[in-house]
Amino acid sequence: MLIGEVARRSGVSARMLRHYDSLGLVQPTGRTVGGYREYTPDDIRRIFYVEGLRSLGLSLRQVARTLDDPGFTPSALVGDLIRKTEERLDREHELLDRLRTVDAAEPAGWQDVARIVDLLHGLGSPSAARRQQAALAPTEPAAVPAELLATAILTESDPNVAGALRWALARAGGAGVANLASGLTSVDVDVRRRAALALAELPDGEATATLTGALGDPDPTVRGHAALAVGARGGTRAVPTLVGMVVEGRNDVEAAETLGTLARDAAWADRILAALVDELAAHTADPTVRVRLTQALAELPGTIALATLRQLAHDDDRPVALVASALVTVLENRSDERTGDATAGGSHRHG
Repeated sequence: MLIGEVARRSGVSARMLRHYDSLGLVQPTGRTVGGYREYTPDDIRRIFYVEGLRSLGLSLRQVARTLDDPGFTPSALVGDLIRKTEERLDREHELLDRLRTVDAAEPAGWQDVARIVDLLHGLGSPSAARRQQAALAPTEPAAVPAELLATAILTESDPNVAGALRWALARAGGAGVANLASGLTSVDVDVRRRAALALAELPDGEATATLTGALGDPDPTVRGHAALAVGARGGTRAVPTLVGMVVEGRNDVEAAETLGTLARDAAWADRILAALVDELAAHTADPTVRVRLTQALAELPGTIALATLRQLAHDDDRPVALVASALVTVLENRSDERTGDATAGGSHRHG
């Protein structure tokens, strides 16, 4: 079969077939009387082998080695091709994400595009100092895509850079909640912790609803970030987690203060008091836990916990009794001061 017919049937151009011949990759078995290349069925079969291997990304040199070396095994070569293809795809996905980020920012001109690209380069730097500098760059908040900052927060392991990113995200107006919410579903606990902490620092609203869902996270740190934020915003669904934090000693001071704030709502004051008292009864063998619970009682507003603290002042656990006794004195003095102020005020009004 002459070269023109081979080109037509194989889909490989006559020019490429001549190139294969010059490389010794596919050489026609014969020649016509006039000197034209003449291909046999075996030659054509080899052409299809060459094209099939090239479609996998092999170079012509690799193709020749594969076809001509009887001892050649393709596993190492195919593995290398897989690795290189994955690297290329990663670069393509990175480029696609970058383009989507630029598009989401709705740049008004090429200057805006350049600023976003510069931010992307900065946040992608291997230098923590450079990433922090990029996060703190003095730009207009609206010019920084919140989605980009949120995504960077989820992957940032350096605490200083992460803090700068959270500051920049909060400055951007509380956007990016959806990106952070996706981090709360990650199997990586560190990603969930970063997402919860960032959401806790965003303004009230959608972030609070998202954090409420994180109160059931299996990780205590994630639950803690969520509970402190939700409780500080008046969310009473955080009460069980906050009480648990006091028991476990995780940010127990902050948790107790938040419980005190929530107890200002008369509908919840007795429930919170009861929850703390129940935990005192459940941990009779652990004085350390009971001391923390006793201290938490003093954070409740007014004299709500005074009667309970008076009882604890006679507790069998000496550390608990000493703490409770001191807190009773503080609360009684505070109550006397308020009573005195009220009496003085009434006298002045009467005069």
